[in-house]
Amino acid sequence: MRIAALSDIHGNLSALKAVLADIDRRGIKKIVNLGDTVSGPFDAAGTADLLMRLNIPTVRGNHDRLLYDRPAAEMGRWEAWVIDDLSDRHINWFRSFPLTQESDGAFLCHATPEKDDENWLDYRGPADRLIARDLPDVRNRLGGVGAPLILCGHTHSPRVVRLENGPMIVNTGSVGCPAYLDIRCDPPFVHQTGAPDARYAIVENIAGVWQADLVAVSYDPSEMVALAEAKGAENWVRAIMTGWMA
Repeated sequence: MRIAALSDIHGNLSALKAVLADIDRRGIKKIVNLGDTVSGPFDAAGTADLLMRLNIPTVRGNHDRLLYDRPAAEMGRWEAWVIDDLSDRHINWFRSFPLTQESDGAFLCHATPEKDDENWLDYRGPADRLIARDLPDVRNRLGGVGAPLILCGHTHSPRVVRLENGPMIVNTGSVGCPAYLDIRCDPPFVHQTGAPDARYAIVENIAGVWQADLVAVSYDPSEMVALAEAKGAENWVRAIMTGWMA
């Protein structure tokens, strides 16, 4: 069985549709969603509605949680952009997401098995860039997970790591947000993949060994650009058009 793993869609409905079309073209029937589904200046309700119809296994991302787990007055910008576009039906859907789950032999989490907001394979290093963690740091975050395949997201940075005598950990990258600027840090933290493509991963068990393909799908971002421009989110416009930040 092949599994298509999506993460960090962030309401980018155009990117999601392009990824789903690519998955369908490849004949892949199993899809999982690793969280951070709608927060961002795009089409939150449309993205949620589409995924609710698909009814695929989904785990909770930190931005999913922040849509219901903090007072409105303290809501971050990524959530404030979309909270008024979402109905109680959408919010209750986000509340239903578990922190982790297993599906067809794969362990699903957004960030790490114990937290929805902790970087796993990378950390925020000097010069405000993601740095690959060393082996002990990766292994220490494994906890008691015994699955041979772990799928995660959160950092928007696609990577595959194989632990010796342990699982393969796949970060799928981000479907809808290829670069971002975190102004909560001093100095601000920047992450940029350098390409505007929608990212996802395909995993397959071949002769008892999990294999992974990290996929980049091009798409037309013009509809999402218009939505972001209407909300004054110029950094997001540059991100989805180029994969870089200003």
